[in-house]
Amino acid sequence: MTEFRPQWVDDYTRASTISHEYDRPVVREGLRSIVAVPVVVGGASRAVIYAALREPTPIGGRVCDMLLQAGGRLAAEIAVRDEVDQRLQLLEALESGRVPTNAALLEGLREIHTQIRSLVKAAPDGALRESLRDVSDKLVGLTNGDAPDKEVTLTSRQVDVLAHIALGCSNITVAQCLSIKPETVKSYLRGAMNRLDAHSRHEAVTRARRLGLLP
Repeated sequence: MTEFRPQWVDDYTRASTISHEYDRPVVREGLRSIVAVPVVVGGASRAVIYAALREPTPIGGRVCDMLLQAGGRLAAEIAVRDEVDQRLQLLEALESGRVPTNAALLEGLREIHTQIRSLVKAAPDGALRESLRDVSDKLVGLTNGDAPDKEVTLTSRQVDVLAHIALGCSNITVAQCLSIKPETVKSYLRGAMNRLDAHSRHEAVTRARRLGLLP
């Protein structure tokens, strides 16, 4: 937990480098060879993954690699959930009226909306993706109030691209954020502009906000 790296013992009962504070449950289970891998998120250990054998045999590098990969996946999921929790706290504050609405806050909410759209792809499971999309839609509703009936619909990817364009991102930056090619960004942007009957990037963003498609 403190050194942010895996630790192991080949024979728990005989190891001299550990505290033996948990001897009773470990010995009762007959565990001998044990490895522990920390799950590090944002420079802090948030969890530990353990694996053990019931014989004093060194645990091979392949097992350690598998545990490290599992720890990396879990760290990514925790990071995404942390982001979601922070955004939900802000939403709750907005809904309760504890946070005043002003231009700076609106711009911050738009940035959060864009970040959440980017997190959807990184989310490790379908349920979390749906939660992220719900939060994204909620942000749009909060910033637009009672938006008029949508005359235009955009695909999810077109909204992703426009959300980044609204923050002033170039096509190359959008491509990097969404892990797609710049040519693909241009294609999504052209499609969104056609649906919005817009003749420029700025006009597309303005119409999308007016229609309640963006915050």
